[in-house]
Amino acid sequence: MSLVIIVEGKNDKSRLRRLLSDEVMILCTFGTPGSKKLAELRKQVKDRYVYIFADNDASGKRIRAMLSDPFPDAEQIYTRRGYAGVGGTPNEYLIQQLEKAGLEEYILYPPADPLPSGSE
Repeated sequence: MSLVIIVEGKNDKSRLRRLLSDEVMILCTFGTPGSKKLAELRKQVKDRYVYIFADNDASGKRIRAMLSDPFPDAEQIYTRRGYAGVGGTPNEYLIQQLEKAGLEEYILYPPADPLPSGSE
């Protein structure tokens, strides 16, 4: 499946980029998108399946609403209220949300921490 995740900013993009394979295109709105940016996103997305991963705040809700017109079938992924946006969300929680969205095959799981010596 060819897919794209739309996020708000470059910090969100770089955070997700470390957790997802290069097969996943990640695009930014760079804040609240105007009509020109929405048209540009629509052109970049083409026929890919769209996920929207915006912050759980007023700005994120506004961006989700604006993206719902050009991408009515987009799946919404949410971060927890209280985190400093997608870019400030712990990797473990981001991975949980990506798994919940069914994106396991694209996740680059961090290596498990080795057991401390003597705890085996």
